[in-house]
Amino acid sequence: MYGFYWDSTYYLVLLGVALCAIASWNVSSTYRRFSRVMNGRGVAAQDVAAQILQRSGIYDVRIERVRGNLTDHYSPHEKVLRLSDNVYGSTSVAAIGVAAHECGHAIQHHVGYAPLKLRSASVPIANFGSKLYWPIILIGLLMGYMQLAQIGILLFAVVVFFQLVTLPVEFNASRRALAILSGNNILWEEEMRGARKVLTAAALTYVASLFSSILQMLRLILIVGRRDQR
Repeated sequence: MYGFYWDSTYYLVLLGVALCAIASWNVSSTYRRFSRVMNGRGVAAQDVAAQILQRSGIYDVRIERVRGNLTDHYSPHEKVLRLSDNVYGSTSVAAIGVAAHECGHAIQHHVGYAPLKLRSASVPIANFGSKLYWPIILIGLLMGYMQLAQIGILLFAVVVFFQLVTLPVEFNASRRALAILSGNNILWEEEMRGARKVLTAAALTYVASLFSSILQMLRLILIVGRRDQR
């Protein structure tokens, strides 16, 4: 059946995979590089996070340690900022950059940053779409119901929209983090360059993921469109 064997549209998938692999390699290598550079003040990442939250007037967010490698995240519903094993307790420039970035999300939540609200509201719909889009497309192709397959594509478009909304949220959190680290003299000028490179590399993974999804959606549109013309 067309679309289940090799065809030219697979090049779009391969391109997306390559972009994500390059971005992943870049963030991992950049983090490893600056995880060996300790900040001159000897302050640990979780202490930096606590300072940033306090200086931002945020007193109701807990800082916790979470297992894993770069599993750091801020949970707006729980008001918990979680730092991974390799970040929590580390005095490296890379770890402080990551911790400050997560604080950036906490600040966004505190001030009611609109794109963060939109992303949070989109989570249930995006989760729904990510689980159902492929089964629906597959059933539509197998049974020849192209309208059903098109509904699957629309569900995948919701996932792409969620990734698109995520971009300004992530870039803004990094900008806030770098401004705070520099403005409060938490990191020195040379150390700031390292933190900026780490956060830039991390942001590019979201860009690569978005482009990969767009390419995948384009492939699905081409497959369904060609089947619909038969």
